Amino acid sequence: MTLTFWIIKILATTLGETGGDAVSMSWLGETTSDAGSNGINGYLVGTAIFGMLLAALVFSQIRARRFNPWLYWATIIASTTVGTTLADFATRSLGLGYPGGSILLFGLVLASLFSWYRALGTVDVNAVDTARAETFYWMTITFSQTLGTALGDWVADGPLGYSGAAILFGAALGGLAVLYVTGIVSRVLLFWAAFILTRPLGAVVGDLLDKPVAKGGLDFSRPLATATLLIAILLLILLVPQRAGAGHGTRSR
Repeated sequence: MTLTFWIIKILATTLGETGGDAVSMSWLGETTSDAGSNGINGYLVGTAIFGMLLAALVFSQIRARRFNPWLYWATIIASTTVGTTLADFATRSLGLGYPGGSILLFGLVLASLFSWYRALGTVDVNAVDTARAETFYWMTITFSQTLGTALGDWVADGPLGYSGAAILFGAALGGLAVLYVTGIVSRVLLFWAAFILTRPLGAVVGDLLDKPVAKGGLDFSRPLATATLLIAILLLILLVPQRAGAGHGTRSR
């Protein structure tokens, strides 16, 4: 079940990349020849669209009396899609660049975790059993998804390219898995490190799928890649039992 959680998480982050790009770049024309001529900032409008969807899903998730895997994963996908468009807006439209955007977003993740710990005394996801804790949970997740997008783009834009960056982040997650098995590092720390690192892995895999061959991608259709990833997630949710976390019967995972 734990392995399936992380597989779905990686698929969801990849879906967030292709889905966010499909809306902000393809549909809203942020990177087409008409970009800017219609006065629309695709990254900002895409963030607003997905942000409203995320807010509605988080509200529903907090109000839910029982764990609902469909609602939970829909909220995860919405957060990772917001992360895609928001990171692109910060690094490109605001001109912060990948280093500046990554540093800013890393600071926001740390600030969210610190505020959560100060307020409730723990950032363990198994202790997410109140509406206040879940609010911190989803805020931290959204910041981590945004950070992961900027970090993935930063690494992939260098000499490693999309495939090299995917191998790098995959190896880093493998290292975290080894630390998890050995038990020498706090599992709370490992969870958040893995949660953050799955996002850049999804970002670079998503870019690998839909970017042009000339830029190192496979030039798959963004809508097709998004639909394929969504079908894979739906099948895993249907086939593998889902349950709430150990801390409470109604909350995350």
